[in-house]
Amino acid sequence: MIPLNFKRMVRPQARSILTCSILLIGAAWFSVSVCQAQAISSYDKQRGQMILDQVRNDIKSNYFDASFHGVDADTVFKDAADKMKSAQSNGQILGIIAQAVFSLDDSHTFFIPPDRQASTDYGWEMQVIGDDAYVTKVKEKSDAETKGLKVGDMVHLIDGYQPARTNLWKLVYLYYALRPQPGMHVTVSSPGQQPREMDILAKVKTRKPIDLTNYSDYMDLVRDSQNEDAKRKKSHRLQEFGDDLLIWKMPEFDLSIDEVDNLMGKARTHKTLILDLRGNPGGYEETLLRMIGNLFGHDVKVGEIQRRKETKPMNAKSRGENSFSGKLIVLVDSGSASSAEILARVVQLEKRGAVIGDLTSGAVMRARTFSHELGVTSASFYGMSVTDADVKMSDGKSLEKAGVTPDEIKLPTGADLASKSDPVLAYAAKLAGVSIDAAKAGALFPPLKEKP
Repeated sequence: MIPLNFKRMVRPQARSILTCSILLIGAAWFSVSVCQAQAISSYDKQRGQMILDQVRNDIKSNYFDASFHGVDADTVFKDAADKMKSAQSNGQILGIIAQAVFSLDDSHTFFIPPDRQASTDYGWEMQVIGDDAYVTKVKEKSDAETKGLKVGDMVHLIDGYQPARTNLWKLVYLYYALRPQPGMHVTVSSPGQQPREMDILAKVKTRKPIDLTNYSDYMDLVRDSQNEDAKRKKSHRLQEFGDDLLIWKMPEFDLSIDEVDNLMGKARTHKTLILDLRGNPGGYEETLLRMIGNLFGHDVKVGEIQRRKETKPMNAKSRGENSFSGKLIVLVDSGSASSAEILARVVQLEKRGAVIGDLTSGAVMRARTFSHELGVTSASFYGMSVTDADVKMSDGKSLEKAGVTPDEIKLPTGADLASKSDPVLAYAAKLAGVSIDAAKAGALFPPLKEKP
């Protein structure tokens, strides 16, 4: 499954952020218990009501549409509070809260449940390519690897659900945030072979509660944050082919202005820049605007940000003679969202370069993440992602649920994934006058090693 770092999502953000968000989940998804029923106390229900009240306040105070699309938010949350009185498990309580939030039918507004005392790793990842889902990663020594799951396998079913572009994030939310499972039953097929079924066990690791009065626990949090920042900076990778081509693998819009300028300074010494935004979920608005300012010799009207009480222009100021003026190629796929989509669309609207790859995610509205904490010594974190603005492009249209259609559709096959080939990048390099085959292109940016 595609993992989401929900702990990171509930950390306070210092800058305005454009986030790739989870698609809505219908009430039917919550009709069953979120986790195994356990006896709950009156304190559990009281705590659930406290979370529900905070979630309601986050939405009522910050949602971009004061009318909530015609939804009677007060009634929705009153009904949720009534349902909570008869809840039989903590899982049901969380499901009731999540269902109340999703009554808004907004893909960017969702509940981030409290940290669990166990982390769940299913040992594999997938992505929608075109109209089908494929396995893109299988962890070494995982049960998925042991059972024979392979990169390039097409995923037909997960516990009876057919993964698709329209529901993939629903599955992610259920399996990683709301209802982690000890395993899953999948139906897959390798290129040219018949479908096969397998039961894949997850790796469940117990975590100790965080005691903020314990210096060791506090320093562990600090070190985790520092390590994450260091990993983030290393994950922006470059490949140079003389003066002809620079390929920038940009996994997220998370760089400071100075970091953007430094990397774009390297691009200016090359004739062509391939900006690889495949799998990029978005990020900071200021990073996006600085990137655009580095790609154009003139100021650019990106669009408008429509908030509850105001509409303001979204403009990128050019760096003038310090901007990159060479040939530009942008790569996107179904994992490209938010800031990545906006940049790609600006390139199209301004006729600045070519956009190549797959239809993007279609998740561009701006959301804010609100972090909350339960407990005084032993901390439990939860949060809310709330849509605080809609983004309309300079042509007056929104990319929400529409995505960016590339100038040229180029997709890898299951066989390409299995052989670690990258025909899309190889094609883009050819447009830049650099000849590399798909196998070599696939080896340019090997997966970063993860901690066991």
